[in-house]
This record gives sequence, C-alpha cells and structure tokens, in this order.
Amino acid sequence: MASLPLLPQVLVPFLVLLCLSPACAARRVSVAVYYETLCPFCSGFVVNELARIFRNGLSSNVDLRLVPFGNGRFSPDGSMTCQHGEDECRLNAIQACVISVWPDAERHFPFIYCIEHLALTQKWGAWQSCFHETGLASQPVLDCYNSGYGRQLELQYAAETNALQPPHKFVPWVVVNGRPLGDDYTNFEAYVCNAYDGELPEACRGKHLQIAQHKRASPGHKRNPREMAIVLAFCIALWF
Repeated sequence: MASLPLLPQVLVPFLVLLCLSPACAARRVSVAVYYETLCPFCSGFVVNELARIFRNGLSSNVDLRLVPFGNGRFSPDGSMTCQHGEDECRLNAIQACVISVWPDAERHFPFIYCIEHLALTQKWGAWQSCFHETGLASQPVLDCYNSGYGRQLELQYAAETNALQPPHKFVPWVVVNGRPLGDDYTNFEAYVCNAYDGELPEACRGKHLQIAQHKRASPGHKRNPREMAIVLAFCIALWF
C-alpha cells in the first residue's frame, strides 16, 4: 500500500473502523413480526409470505425478529391467557424457547414454519414432529419449557409487544426498520427492498412499492450524497 503523505497517520485507525461500519457497508433491514402461534392470519403469513425470503435469498439482507406473543395477556396473579387457548400459550412458549436456543433465524425459522404449517391444517398437536422434520434437538427446548424459562421469555415478549408505539391493532403486526406496515404487511418484501441502502439483491427485482408521503421505509437518518462522497473518499484513500 502506498504511503499517505497528506493524511495524518493518526487518522488511519479511525478510517479503518469507519470503512468497516455501516457507513461503508449496506446495513441489514430490521423486520420484526409480532404474532401468535394459532392465529390463522399469522400462520398464513409465516408459511405463505415470510418463508419466501428464505427461499429467494432476501433473508441475508434482513435482521428478522420473531415475537410469539400477540394478543396474549398476563393477569396480576401471573397467569397467562391466550386468544386461542392453552395450546397457543404452550406453543408460544415453545417457539420462544426455540428462538432462544438457536438465535440465528436461519436455524430457528424452519421449526417455526413447521409448527405454523401444522396450525394451518389444524394438526398443531403433532408439533413435536417438527424436531425430526428440522433436525433440531428436542431436549434443550423441552428443558427450556419445563424449567419455566419459556414463560419468562413470554413475559419479556409481552412487555415488548405492549410497549409498541403505535400499539399493535392486530396480528400479525409487522414492523420494518421501526415502521409498522399495518394492513400492508403482506407486502413487507417491497418495504424491505425500499429500505435497503445497498445494491439491491436479485430478490428485489420487479418489486415496485408506492408509499404515499414516504419514499423510504426507514424512519432513521439517511446519509445525503455529500456525506456519502466524503465517507467513500476516506475509504478509498486507505488503498492508495
């Protein structure tokens, strides 16, 4: 690498860190899904919509957060009730344990998909078959659930769900880069593509999104062209 006579050497470490930061690299788009396991609309979304990003590769551009609680309630005495009964409370906690044991969405999503596919066909009682279907070990999940840790996870999910602003109106409630999609949640891929600030992946081709009043899905800070040019110049300078 050539010397940098015009660039103080003390700045080099800073610039290296800068070029490893999101300023020089496209950031993943955050997608949070607030749902409950036996809600038909939630199951349909997971199986028919959300699963698609794992097939078309868009998942590599997404930080996916699944929050299986939905419209559940915790009473002052600590008891939990779920919209679709005790089975749903149990499966919410089971899915919470799976997510906790295998935090990587590429690992836990197949199990979530398996349960939701069973739910669509009213066969959720066979949920343990998903261990065999996905190859995930059953014991860590059963230990998590039987120890009561799954319930603790549900308490955390309840707090997160109840703290949503604006509050969720229904489930599934899908949030992309902090922006709730409301009734347009099935169109979430287009919002992801619109929010992604790098070179658009192949999966985004042909997806056209018209958002009234907002061109970008992310409410956060967007770097202007001048700022990007300065950052890029710093990054390039390291190599000459």
